[in-house]
Amino acid sequence: MMLLGPFLMALIPGVIILTLTWWFSKKGFSLSVRLLPGFIAIVVAIILFYIGFVNIRGFEGGAYGILGFFLGIFSIISFVLGAVAR
Repeated sequence: MMLLGPFLMALIPGVIILTLTWWFSKKGFSLSVRLLPGFIAIVVAIILFYIGFVNIRGFEGGAYGILGFFLGIFSIISFVLGAVAR
């Protein structure tokens, strides 16, 4: 349950990020616009990991770190989708 909660919380913004990246790819926007959702997601993931590691600590901080990890995975998938898809 420790991994399932942060994964499900990251699933909603992750699906939104991937859908937005796919939509930008289908509309033919430039590469920088297609990669923008991934950049925003990686910044949010780093901030969440930092907050969990420095400010909160303990089990709740670990949940923030795992949430940041899953958002980071979604952002990497978004980078690949935005760079490859046309």
